[in-house]
Amino acid sequence: MEHGRFSYSPIVERPALRWPNGARIALWIVPNIEYLQFDDLLRSARPGTIAPDVNTYAKFDYGNRVAIWRIMELLDRFSIRATVALTSDVCDVHPEIIREGCRRKWEWMGHGRSIGHGVNGLDEAAERSLITATVTKIEAATGTRPRGWLGPALAENTRTPDLLKEAGLDYVCDWVNDDQPYPMQTVHGTLYSVPYSTELNDTVMFPNHSPDEFLRAIKDSFDTLYAEGAETGRVMAIALHPGKIGFPHRVASLRKALEYINEHDRIWWATGGEILDAYREAAE
Repeated sequence: MEHGRFSYSPIVERPALRWPNGARIALWIVPNIEYLQFDDLLRSARPGTIAPDVNTYAKFDYGNRVAIWRIMELLDRFSIRATVALTSDVCDVHPEIIREGCRRKWEWMGHGRSIGHGVNGLDEAAERSLITATVTKIEAATGTRPRGWLGPALAENTRTPDLLKEAGLDYVCDWVNDDQPYPMQTVHGTLYSVPYSTELNDTVMFPNHSPDEFLRAIKDSFDTLYAEGAETGRVMAIALHPGKIGFPHRVASLRKALEYINEHDRIWWATGGEILDAYREAAE
C-alpha cells in the first residue's frame, strides 16, 4: 500500500533552498514536555509490568520538577527559543512550566494528551477528539493555537495527516525522512513535514550510550549538515526529554554541543513555525 501523501523527491534534484541571512542550516531544539499519569503504563513497559510503575513515573516527574528548569536556564544562556512537544495534561498539572515557557516566547506543538495515551489504533472519532482536545487545551493555556504536531511515540494512523490539517495544524514532525521540509497532501489541503530526529534524540541515546557519545553524535551531524548546507539549506533537530538529558551527569553534553555549534557563523536557531514559514517563502 502506498500512502499517497507525497512523491519521491531526491534532494540532489531540488532547487537550492536558502535560509534567512544566508544561513546554511536551520537548527531547532525540541524539548518533549510530557506528563505520565500515575496509574498509566508506557507502551514500552516490560511484559508483566503493572501500574503504577513508580520508577518510570519518577523519571518523568523528575523531568518536570527539576530538569526542565535546568534546560530552560541553559537555553536562556544561548538565547535559544525552544519548540515544545507538549502533552496537554501538563497545562493542568504543571501550569508553572507553561507560564515560564510563554515568558520565553517558546513555541508549542501538540503531542497528545499524556504520554500514556497515543493515537495509534484509535477509531476516527476518538482520534479526532484527541487531536482537537489537545490543541484546544494548549491554546487556552498558552494563548496561541499550536501550528505543529508530534505524535505520541511518533505514531499515526493512515488518516492522521487529514485529521491534523482538519484541526488547523500546519506541520507534522512524525515523518523523519528528510533534511528539508516538504509538502504532504491531505483531503483538507497541504500539510507540511518539518524534519525532526529519532537519531539526535536523548531517548534513543540514553541509557545505552554515554553523554560523550551524544555530544559526538550532535557534533558529527552538525558538521555534515553544515558542509552540505553550502549547496542547499538543511534542517537539524535536537530532540530532548527533560527526564533524560536533564540529569546532572548528562546536561553538560548538551551545553558543550551548543557551545560548539555557536562557534560557527551562518547558522539559524529557529522554531518549527519559523522554519516552515521560511521554507514556504523560499519555495513559493
